[in-house]
Amino acid sequence: MKRALLLFFLLLGACTMPPPTGPAQSAPSPTLPAPTAPPLPPTPERPLAARVNGQPIYLVDYERQVAQYQDMLAASGVDVSSPEGQERLRQMRAKILEWMIEQVLIEQAAAGMGIAVGEGDVQAAIAQLVQDAGSQEAFQERLARSGMTLEDLRVQLRAELLQARVLEHVQATVPERAEQVHARHILVDTRERAEALLGQIRAGADFAQLARTYSQDESTRDAGGDLGWFPRGILLAPEVEEVAFSLQAGQVGPVVQSRFGYHIVQTLERKQDEPLSPEHRQLLWDQAVQRWLESLWNQAVIERFVE
Repeated sequence: MKRALLLFFLLLGACTMPPPTGPAQSAPSPTLPAPTAPPLPPTPERPLAARVNGQPIYLVDYERQVAQYQDMLAASGVDVSSPEGQERLRQMRAKILEWMIEQVLIEQAAAGMGIAVGEGDVQAAIAQLVQDAGSQEAFQERLARSGMTLEDLRVQLRAELLQARVLEHVQATVPERAEQVHARHILVDTRERAEALLGQIRAGADFAQLARTYSQDESTRDAGGDLGWFPRGILLAPEVEEVAFSLQAGQVGPVVQSRFGYHIVQTLERKQDEPLSPEHRQLLWDQAVQRWLESLWNQAVIERFVE
């Protein structure tokens, strides 16, 4: 999945990126504004790095971002002329272009949602960065070390503030409460072994004890295969989740195959409307954002003019 790189924060050392997680519930697809004119090829006067739904990303802006990263590499002691330095720069050039494309996609989606960032918001963010740096002088020094001008920073801040507001809007689609089940499972590597264990369970064997003895899921084995309470969209094996939600309390399902192996699943309890834990809500937030961003990319018409 493509995610925004938070480039100006990386350059200023102010924050890091959270990674995406697993499968997600469906998020609403945004309505992107249509291009106002047919795409035209880049001109010698204003060469392009890319075009997104007809909106240009100018080569000069892309090269400025690349130069800032190259300066940062050199300042950190990396020899950018070495094979390692050249490889790192090559990889980052691709990431920078993807980041700039994604920023345009988010800006277009924000316009469709009626979301905007004012000059006062940008000024407040700059004031916070100055405060974090300790003084105006320290802030200016850090800005100079990053290779950015104050105007560069304003542009990046506006983009990141806009992104934050749009993603908050997407995250708001995740409910605070949901149907949840409490289930456990046994994971083995062959269907034959799974069917044999299922036969023992149906004959009265203790599920938890069999899980402790035979399950290959190290994260749940010692707890007798207990997966805890979870809503839809949380488990890494959606096949297990589907079986768990299809069973009534106390029922054991048929053997089901996932990319991890073969599972025996038992649903222990069910709740129709239960508050999501902070951990589960965060996972569902991340998944909703991932799905939404993927929908932007899938719907977009993107032309790239640099490697």
